[in-house]
Amino acid sequence: MKTQAAILWEVGAPWSVEEIDLDPPGPGEVLVKLAASGMCHSDEHLVTGDLPFALPIVGGHEGAGVVMEVGVGVSWLAPGDHVVFGFIPSCGRCPSCSRGHQNLCDLGAKMGGGRQITDGTSRHHARGQDLSLMCILGTFAHHTVVNEASCIKIDNDIPLDRACLTGCGVVTGWGSSVYAAEVAPGDTVAVVGVGGIGANALQGAKLAGAKRIIAIDPVEFKREKAMELGATHTASSMTEAVEVIGQITWGQMANKVIMTMGVGSGELIGQAMALAGKRGRVVVTNIHPALESSVTMSGLDLTLYEKQLVGSLFGSGNPRADIPKLLNLYRDGLLDLDGLITRRYPLEGVNDGYQDMRDGKNIRGVLVYD
Repeated sequence: MKTQAAILWEVGAPWSVEEIDLDPPGPGEVLVKLAASGMCHSDEHLVTGDLPFALPIVGGHEGAGVVMEVGVGVSWLAPGDHVVFGFIPSCGRCPSCSRGHQNLCDLGAKMGGGRQITDGTSRHHARGQDLSLMCILGTFAHHTVVNEASCIKIDNDIPLDRACLTGCGVVTGWGSSVYAAEVAPGDTVAVVGVGGIGANALQGAKLAGAKRIIAIDPVEFKREKAMELGATHTASSMTEAVEVIGQITWGQMANKVIMTMGVGSGELIGQAMALAGKRGRVVVTNIHPALESSVTMSGLDLTLYEKQLVGSLFGSGNPRADIPKLLNLYRDGLLDLDGLITRRYPLEGVNDGYQDMRDGKNIRGVLVYD
């Protein structure tokens, strides 16, 4: 079949929205008509080259839609089912999956190549070339073919333009607070960067019972939005936050610091550690450039105060358990997905949406398809 998709042909280029040829699903695969896709900062990392995935590539990894066709061997999905894509596939059988860490599934090793899990070939083609898929998904398209390992079935009453956000940013941010940071009732939590991930780290910290939540972002609009999503205090920089956190904790500093800025820097890790108090934990969730190899921080500070520095992928969550869980929290009014969406765009507006993100105008932009 033919459909429309946004393709990145080379690093630094804009997204090109054009017609592509899409093959039918192979064994273990499904054809999905997408309803919406979140515009996550991770796709911007493809444009800048910070994520060196194979090009040309169909962008997008926060998607939700309706199953149209299933391939041979798919028994638990049927046409008409509503699905959200987990941006990391999960097989359920590898050592990580069997221990409950589906975010670290061995199938994730195939994401950089962007070809189908089953046979390493492509179902997406344009200009006579095979196309890779961002996270083996390619949600910047009206239709896509993905492996069943990437699909999470959801209830049909959940709006798909909200549900798509749980495929990455919502679980990643929420889990960074609840799972990776292990925020506890009464904690003081600092969240550095209030975008699609940081906004949900705020919500996770609030639901976990944090007493003080400091949102740190240079954009005034985002600081204002943070107060709606659970923050109790704000600061425009980590330097300013040192004074704010010191005052409200009587010098004890934060129990947890969660790094969710657009692009991480090793030079800032020391500043993040300075926000944490004794036995404080700093969680690094944001992507760092692939070629970055150094971190600036005080090893003595790490030892003498027993501080912790940990990484988190997908919020250390389990997509098959946490996506339905968070959608139920949304249904019950305990998690705000509506307020995360600043603007909606058609597929043809993908470059406008990313410019708005760069300009600090959006918490999250969403592509909405017919």
